[in-house]
Amino acid sequence: MAHYNFKKITVVPPAKDFVDIILSKTQRKTPTVIHKSYAIGRIRQFYLRKIKYTQQNYHDKLTQILTDFPKLEDIHPFYADLMNVLYDKDHYKLALGQINTARHLIDNVAKDYVRLLKYGDSMYRCKQLKKAALGRMCTVMKRQGQSLAYLEQVRQHLSRLPSIDPNTRTLLICGFPNVGKSSFINKITRADVEVQPYAFTTKSLFVGHMDYKYLRWQVVDTPGILDHSLEERNTIEMQAITALAHLRAAILYIMDVSEQCGQSIEQQAELFNNIRPLFANKPLIVCANKIDVLTLDELSAENKKIFDDFVSDGIPVVPMSTLSEEGIMKVKTEACDRLLAQRIDMKLKGKKVNDVLNRLHLAVPVPRDEKARPPCIPEHVLQKRKAMDTSQQKKRKLERDIELEMGDEYILDLQKSWDLANPSEKFDIVPEIWQGHNVADFVDPDIMKKLEELEQEEELRDKAGVYDSDMSDEDEETKEMRKTAAQIRFKKKLIILRSREKRTVEKPRLPRTAKKVERKRLEREMEELGVDIQNKDQTHYATIRSRSSSRKPLKRKHEDARSRTRSASRTPRDKSGVRDEVMAKKVKKMAKIAQRKTNQFGKAGEADRHIPQKKPRHLFSGKRKIGKTDRR
Repeated sequence: MAHYNFKKITVVPPAKDFVDIILSKTQRKTPTVIHKSYAIGRIRQFYLRKIKYTQQNYHDKLTQILTDFPKLEDIHPFYADLMNVLYDKDHYKLALGQINTARHLIDNVAKDYVRLLKYGDSMYRCKQLKKAALGRMCTVMKRQGQSLAYLEQVRQHLSRLPSIDPNTRTLLICGFPNVGKSSFINKITRADVEVQPYAFTTKSLFVGHMDYKYLRWQVVDTPGILDHSLEERNTIEMQAITALAHLRAAILYIMDVSEQCGQSIEQQAELFNNIRPLFANKPLIVCANKIDVLTLDELSAENKKIFDDFVSDGIPVVPMSTLSEEGIMKVKTEACDRLLAQRIDMKLKGKKVNDVLNRLHLAVPVPRDEKARPPCIPEHVLQKRKAMDTSQQKKRKLERDIELEMGDEYILDLQKSWDLANPSEKFDIVPEIWQGHNVADFVDPDIMKKLEELEQEEELRDKAGVYDSDMSDEDEETKEMRKTAAQIRFKKKLIILRSREKRTVEKPRLPRTAKKVERKRLEREMEELGVDIQNKDQTHYATIRSRSSSRKPLKRKHEDARSRTRSASRTPRDKSGVRDEVMAKKVKKMAKIAQRKTNQFGKAGEADRHIPQKKPRHLFSGKRKIGKTDRR
């Protein structure tokens, strides 16, 4: 923001925290040791210092709050009206006035008790007067709790307001809700305003920035405005009205020609006429949005007449679509050019321009006669220009030009541009090297001839019927094998079908290896298929151990029944290296003694190195006395 930076306003603490901050600072920054045997003047000075220090801290803090918050009379009318809409001007002034009154009350309390303390005749009376003074100051502050809480909320909201410069080049977007205002600002700037298909998605002012003609522009997106009287408008609508009233900007009134926003074109035109006084002395453009749904030519005669009336009044109507981005740049260019022209006219009408023009004088020579006197250019200069003129020189034909001429027939040939000692070697075949050998050395020169002979031989074999397969040549054994294979395939299909019928509930299928096949069933089915199994007891399926059978347990060393059930492969850590029970008791006793120090300091274990800070030095170390202060 150019002139107003509301983000730098200091935080306003609650009343209770305010009192704690001041009293803690008084305790830390002033002496705390006093004895009744001291001279009465020294005792009075001790307590006077505390009262004055507390009063000064309150005064500084409250003055900082009053200085940081903007005064509505001193800021730009746009921000003054915006704060009135958002926070209520009367409530805001009342809160700041109460803070100012509290500051004066605290100053008066301190002044009164300083006067009384000068007549304190004992340490007890001085202490009671100090206690009463600080108590009355804190009571005054505690009564300001509501004002402080309100000012803190205002500060937080002010810090979130967009940084709008009221004096720079600005485009202001307005119109009914849901006509495409936020979509437009997202297209022409780097802003990211939320866009949703319902009304009042935008509830506050949003700002985006863009560049045009090497100048910085700000684009302000306002909330939607409904067509009713000013008194009935809510806070959201009043923000848009405030911006329209106070910002010197080019106005973009966006209309939805497709009427998808829920408002007809007649209603949008009525709203335009109602808020038209706010457009006075400002460049104005009517943007007909959503032409991707319905173009201006497709409108009815009544709706066309509305736009014709705009044009007859001198208001340009620019069709556009934020979806297809058609016409968006035209709207931006038109609005920026009109605003620039208006700003230049206003500057020319001002007084500053006359001061500048008075210092300028443009000399225009008057011709003495009617004779033409063209510029004289020497001959050698003309020759130099002609020599430097590149347009007349013949350009070298590039590969790109050849490619464009030949089209699809073009083949890139880099060898023709090689610079060799012997130009005839340009198109020689480059040797291909594989594992250190030239591939050309291993190519049979008669390979093509041998290939032709082989193809002729194959043709003769094919004509002689060597490759014709004759099923009648099969012997009895092959036929038997084919028949057996067909039976196996048929049997397999039956098993699959039976399995599918049994499975009523679909469950995860087990792998084939998990299925158990009975030995008898397997032997019977193999015999039916004609497979003769020999040495049945020595076969693979007979020698495999059953899943249900268990091996005999290995002999293990007999363990004591009292010991825990655990793997015998490893000795427990607490018994490792222990000979007997006497030694085990001694080890346990030593472990307890070693643990005492850890338990005494509340450690989590041997690796706990944390040292808790029981006494923060800045609060509990000795107070500084008269003398050096370099430690703080």
